[in-house]
Amino acid sequence: MAMTSTISNPTQPADLSPETADFYREAMATLEAAGVPVLVGGAYAYARYTGIVRHTKDFDVFIKPGDFDRSLDAMARRGWKIDRTFPHWLGKAYQGDDFVDLIFSSGNGVAQVDDLWFEHAVEETVLDRPARLVPAEEMIWSKAFIMERERFDGADVAHVLHARAADLDWDRLLRRFEPHGGWRVLLAHLVLFGYIYPGDAQLIPGRVLSALAGRLSGDASNPQDEEDERVCRGPILSRSQFLVDTLQWGYVDARLRPEGSMSPEDVARWTIAAEKDGDTSQLDAIEGE
Repeated sequence: MAMTSTISNPTQPADLSPETADFYREAMATLEAAGVPVLVGGAYAYARYTGIVRHTKDFDVFIKPGDFDRSLDAMARRGWKIDRTFPHWLGKAYQGDDFVDLIFSSGNGVAQVDDLWFEHAVEETVLDRPARLVPAEEMIWSKAFIMERERFDGADVAHVLHARAADLDWDRLLRRFEPHGGWRVLLAHLVLFGYIYPGDAQLIPGRVLSALAGRLSGDASNPQDEEDERVCRGPILSRSQFLVDTLQWGYVDARLRPEGSMSPEDVARWTIAAEKDGDTSQLDAIEGE
């Protein structure tokens, strides 16, 4: 389990060996030389926004979808092992036991990197190199949907909100959560924020809560669209905990096109990986029937 702490220089969160730090720096330089725009995320961006330090075993860089192949090709030309781990959102480059994650979307296909990530990026220094960080709004957006049995990023969302609520572009954040009813997910996190920090609940703008609560009331009084009646958005939140809904109860997986952005092959590959990450609860139950 990763340990966390707060330090005075939150832009350098990891105690890295010189070899690992050099690899990360070389990876950034390699992508820069290849003309690939890059944002640094993960522990580095999280530490910058919250002051919370997390010692992780990898280095997250975010790229545009159209740059995925040439990013991996640039890494391969350096002699590093590459892996198109999950072609719908993630690849890796390895040097020994160290690796860099090349990310252009999220595992559920929701938070795809676009121009706005770069337009609103934060200038920083990472590992003694000039770098740009994933914006806080996009960090909240991508983390808000991670509600796996083995991983829940709600605490990260709460900590970023606690530290950055006054500076957030709330209108952009609301637009990020607009597709496929995602505003309900944002509202859920904002309601939890008031529970977690009862003395700081006022950090969330009242207009935001009022707008979202008003939508909730409006939805309750309007009939459900027929096309939504047999859709389950649970798999967007957890790749394994809603398998019974899509495999046995007849619900349509909302990650699949046209509502989502994933193919059946993407979904199958991502579901199988859940077993490797330790969540076999529903997989075992379904296979046992």
